[in-house]
Amino acid sequence: MRNENIMQNNSYFLLAILLVLVGGCMQSPEQEGGTSGSSRSRPEYALVIHGGAGGIRKENMSPEQELAYTRALNEALDIGEAILQEGGTALDAVEQTIIHLEDSPLFNAGRGAVFTADSTNELDASIMDGRDRSAGAIGGVATVKNPIRAARAVMEQSPHVLLTGAGTEAFARSQNLAMVDPEYFRTERSWKALERAKARELGNGRLEPVPAGEKFGTVGCAALDRNGHLAAGTSTGGMTNKKWNRLGDSPIIGAGTYADDATCAVSCTGHGEYFIRFAVAHDLSALMAYKGLSVEEAGKHIIHDKLKQAGGAGGLIALDATGNVAMPFNTPGMYRGYARPGERNVALFGE
Repeated sequence: MRNENIMQNNSYFLLAILLVLVGGCMQSPEQEGGTSGSSRSRPEYALVIHGGAGGIRKENMSPEQELAYTRALNEALDIGEAILQEGGTALDAVEQTIIHLEDSPLFNAGRGAVFTADSTNELDASIMDGRDRSAGAIGGVATVKNPIRAARAVMEQSPHVLLTGAGTEAFARSQNLAMVDPEYFRTERSWKALERAKARELGNGRLEPVPAGEKFGTVGCAALDRNGHLAAGTSTGGMTNKKWNRLGDSPIIGAGTYADDATCAVSCTGHGEYFIRFAVAHDLSALMAYKGLSVEEAGKHIIHDKLKQAGGAGGLIALDATGNVAMPFNTPGMYRGYARPGERNVALFGE
């Protein structure tokens, strides 16, 4: 009888092991850029980028323009992916990837910044480290070549989080960052966009809405490194024909940028006033932390439900701690892409 009990117990034990093994092999269905939950094993690294959202339609873009944007996004992914493949930090990958996008005249950040109503350029940026939620941001600079570098310097070399205006310029010089003549930021496309915006300006000082096709967004990046750390950054040239040193969501932690190893890394693009009011970047993290939503579920809810119902246009990119990617947007298109080991996707339109 004793031997029979032992054999029966062993059978139950083996059956339990078998059930665990079978259950471990079952995963939720794949979604675009991620999974519907967090069941996937963490990849060695992951990287996701955006170059702005708006009226980006295939019929309004020449084959040459489409190729140029696709190439620029792939080059940015190449830079960040190489850093992560070599064991670099998520923070380094975010900074260097955004620097490449800032140096391109194709995007409204750095070199391609749009013009204010005073025919000047005012650039903003922010960066955040998911390890300890340290952050740095700058706003309204006119001579800093790469605003994302200044944002990181604020985070690492100052006791502050956000610097704006002339003080930021002085701080950047003290950190030996590359400075340029404001003429560096002038592109013909941005100048023509200002002329069109001024032609639509109403006599009472109010502005007519800028057509979606002329809204240039921001650039952003979120990264996960092999140590499991997250980081995010955002950089922008602001809004065409803006006045009174207006700041949008890009330099505001919790609105345009957020990163926390416990949840996700986020970078936003769109109508900044709405992203500020709804604290979009932090809201995504909070929905994951407090409601248990996946990064994809949280992103879709914010962009397609909360923001759209309020009249806000734009999108975001986000990455969770297990490498799942979300890239929701409620505009006709968003320049975007992501990379994981052996996997890459770049898209412009609303496929």
